[in-house]
Amino acid sequence: MGLDISGETIRTFELFIDQLKKWNRKINLTTIITDDEIAVKHIIDALVLAGCVRDGERVLDMGSGAGVPAIPLKIVKPKVRVTSVDAVGKKILFQRHVARLLGFQGFEAIHARVEDLSNSHAHGFDLIVSRAFSRLEQFVALAAPLLAEAGRLIAMKGPGAADEIRADGERLATLGFEIVSVTPYRLPFNKGERNLIGIAPRKAA
Repeated sequence: MGLDISGETIRTFELFIDQLKKWNRKINLTTIITDDEIAVKHIIDALVLAGCVRDGERVLDMGSGAGVPAIPLKIVKPKVRVTSVDAVGKKILFQRHVARLLGFQGFEAIHARVEDLSNSHAHGFDLIVSRAFSRLEQFVALAAPLLAEAGRLIAMKGPGAADEIRADGERLATLGFEIVSVTPYRLPFNKGERNLIGIAPRKAA
């Protein structure tokens, strides 16, 4: 992934995981609760995305839930400005708690519906990502008003991505977007197949 993961960074991840497990005992943040599954399905999965993010980019994690991939991305890419949005207040409270605990700078967790951001954050992001948030067509429709000129989208999808691409690919054209890349990968220890789907505004003919 081209990432330099130091011992200090690993300890930061351990602190995040510890808080995630503690909060999850009281409120439902995630169904992924064992150490090995959190490490692989949350942390490593987010690091695959982080390898695609450039320093200095303004990134929006749409429907971020318990803060994945937003928080792991911020841990390994501290120069990236990260905003997360989720409609569930308790999940945003958890993210804000972790951000304070880890001393994040340039991290904002917003309790709102994505469509409500178009007034306050119009064209404010260079990269918008989602992980199992919605179908591609809905993701692009919600993200388009928030994307900066020359920005891009990445949808993190599971093994059924090919079927979704076939179903929604042509519809993206009506929104002015196109799929520009599909990067499949396997999580370690047979924890599943994943895909990063790159989407960008269509270029004029």
